[in-house]
Amino acid sequence: MVPKENPRPGGRSARVQAAVHHAVREMLAGMERADVTIPLIAQRANVTPSTIYRRWGDLQELLADVAASRLQPETEPLKTGSARADLQAWAEQYADEMSSGAGRQMIRDILAVSDTTNAEKCSGYTQQQLRVIVARAEEQGEVFPTLTELMDFVISPIMYRILFDQVPSSDYIHGLISRIMPKAAASPETCGNNH
Repeated sequence: MVPKENPRPGGRSARVQAAVHHAVREMLAGMERADVTIPLIAQRANVTPSTIYRRWGDLQELLADVAASRLQPETEPLKTGSARADLQAWAEQYADEMSSGAGRQMIRDILAVSDTTNAEKCSGYTQQQLRVIVARAEEQGEVFPTLTELMDFVISPIMYRILFDQVPSSDYIHGLISRIMPKAAASPETCGNNH
């Protein structure tokens, strides 16, 4: 979840993307958002405005692309010794970062465009992180929820709270995880009772 720039290696296209993304991040950090324009971004990135329009279409698409790039995780989830504790630590960090002012603005940028590509990228980043934790559980023989269950019963409520309600607390996140873990733990027993 640590912001990371990840242009495709090599070529002019990657250099343009890196320069434009860098310019956008600097401008958003140093000036009013309403004052950020494609001509100013182009000037700072040392490209023509037409290059930006051709690649991104408009300012909002560019902002969504920059936001999605910044939300790409840089490292795997913290390894604590148990997959459940890994999930708890990761989910708390996820909620904290996504509910920050910068995190909420990035979410808004991504959701403000009709093209769902960047939203799908962000969902993919989250699933990738959760797959690591699920794999750890399997390696350690821990009974654990599936990726789909984690997305539906942990990530979705956290994201809903961030977007429409209040910042989810550690207790709230712990409760989500506690509610889903007994289901996973009960499933083998339930299967056994069906035989």
